[in-house]
Amino acid sequence: MGIQIDVVVGYPINDEVERVLGLAEAVGEPVTVTFMWEGREEAERAVLVPAATLALWEHWAPTAYPTNGAGDESRAVAEEPELAHPAEFGAFTLFRRAGGRTAVARKGVVVAELLDPDEAHWLQEQARDVRQGFMDPKQKAAFEEFLTRQASLDEQ
Repeated sequence: MGIQIDVVVGYPINDEVERVLGLAEAVGEPVTVTFMWEGREEAERAVLVPAATLALWEHWAPTAYPTNGAGDESRAVAEEPELAHPAEFGAFTLFRRAGGRTAVARKGVVVAELLDPDEAHWLQEQARDVRQGFMDPKQKAAFEEFLTRQASLDEQ
């Protein structure tokens, strides 16, 4: 990922979430967050991706993240099922969604999503690879013109 920022959040209270979200929005890059939930021994790692960045990745990623990974079954069994109700933390509401994603909303608008670190990395890589292979029509025409002006290998 572009900028690697690790943040440990003891409990997603208003100030902590606001600082982490503000950081992600300011740099426009994902922020890796480690949640230390009360009552759980293990920390939960996630990547907070600003909504605009995630929309860009999903626009360019050609397929959905594969959910049949090797480690998914053991994790799904070990986790307790989430409540259907959104969790409110001050100005923020967390909406746990299918597939392990959590939408972060402020004043009714989704401003970021928490993703599994592997999914975030995969999405970013897929989007980068597809975007690098894409040329808009004007760029493609200019590139083809440039190639026609180049000397052939025999002439060099």
